[in-house]
Amino acid sequence: MAVEIKYVVVREGQEKMAFASKKDADAYDKMLDLAEVLGEWLQQSPIALDEGQSDTLAMWMAENKDLLAGVLKNGKLPEPELSQSVPDTESPAAEQSPAAEDNVSEHPGRKRTKAA
Repeated sequence: MAVEIKYVVVREGQEKMAFASKKDADAYDKMLDLAEVLGEWLQQSPIALDEGQSDTLAMWMAENKDLLAGVLKNGKLPEPELSQSVPDTESPAAEQSPAAEDNVSEHPGRKRTKAA
């Protein structure tokens, strides 16, 4: 029998995501905290956003916090990175991604496991 340790991020009684390392779980939990604060802040904006839109935008901003901080600091977008991959072709992994099914965002650099 194998023993497996999982670190599960739980919000409001719901399991959001499971990770193989505590460091990744803590980083994801911190990102969710930031997204919650950004969502509340976006609700106060003069633009009328419904709750779903502000939650989606807040999550996107939290996921890209380093890029956002750079834009706010420098006042301009960073230079686009040139990739060595094949341009404009869909990868088979994108078609098989379960993120749409369980409504959990993909996070590069983190091992993703579905929470039970």
